[in-house]
Amino acid sequence: MEFRDVVRRRRMVRRFREEPVAPEVVDRLLDHAVRAPSAGFTQGWSFLVLTSDEERERFWAATTPEDSVRDMSAWLAGMRTAPVLVVVLCSRDAYVGRYAEPDKGWTDRDEARWPVPYWHVDAGMASLLMLQTAVDEGLGACFFGIDAGRLAAFRDAFGVPGEWAPTGVVAVGHPEAGGAKGSPARRQRKPMADVVHRGRW
Repeated sequence: MEFRDVVRRRRMVRRFREEPVAPEVVDRLLDHAVRAPSAGFTQGWSFLVLTSDEERERFWAATTPEDSVRDMSAWLAGMRTAPVLVVVLCSRDAYVGRYAEPDKGWTDRDEARWPVPYWHVDAGMASLLMLQTAVDEGLGACFFGIDAGRLAAFRDAFGVPGEWAPTGVVAVGHPEAGGAKGSPARRQRKPMADVVHRGRW
């Protein structure tokens, strides 16, 4: 598939068929993810791959809030059909440690030196490469976050060390026709003239 077609066809898919994803395809998703750029080539990411029924059920049990401001039942019913979940995690310590090395020189390890948390930025780039790879493989995928109130339960359920923070989760599978369209069905893409500023704002 042409790269521009991959970019244009990428959508957040929220319901999947029962058909499993081949293990070699999952490996390609991960192989592409680690090709993402990372500040200082820190590569401060980790990927928790959940493919069995038991693993995925444990994930949903740990991360589903007991109540929510809006009704999430339809979203959950669709997302729980995903045969593959990849939790993308990052390490702040890896980045402040990397930039305290001699070739970078920030020996105080002060997080205030970072105007944005590049550990999450880089994990987001890795996630996007998985989303695009899914399209190239003829699959669907969706990126979503873990509820802040459920992070401790998630960590306990999977033994995630405190150093590692989840940036989000990539759900992957064979898309079900007629699944939920999401916000793009209710909102238009902004015109380029509204978002691109050439030379000055």
